[in-house]
Amino acid sequence: MPLLPTISTFFIVASAVLVAIGWTLIAKGHKKAHKRTMLSAAVCALLFFIIYVSRTAFIGNTSFGGPDDLKIYYTIFLIFHIFLATTGALFGVVTITLAFKRKIRIHRKIGPITSIIWFCSAATGMAVYLLLYIIYDGGKTTSMLKAILGG
Repeated sequence: MPLLPTISTFFIVASAVLVAIGWTLIAKGHKKAHKRTMLSAAVCALLFFIIYVSRTAFIGNTSFGGPDDLKIYYTIFLIFHIFLATTGALFGVVTITLAFKRKIRIHRKIGPITSIIWFCSAATGMAVYLLLYIIYDGGKTTSMLKAILGG
């Protein structure tokens, strides 16, 4: 298991678990615990992002090393994951900003949508990790675009 991808995947999964806990806490009316838990989820997501960007900048990305006949399916799945992760991150920033600005009515409406997107992003991110490092041997380390598009 490569160390940095394993650590970054841990942080994104931890973030999703914390979001689930935070959602449960607010449903039970525990506002302070909800806030602390959601901020912890955001910190985990930020740690993931820092590790991912650092690895991408200094080392590169791992291309798909599985069978050639699965490469197109993996690429489509990866692009879907990237779309989800980007959307989830943007929604996350907006949702946290709304909470800090005390725009709770809008925060309550967008929060569940953000959480669901984040759960899907974490799940597909875990699947990408499993496909790249556990199920198949990772391909070569290359630039981000080549890794995504199978170059």
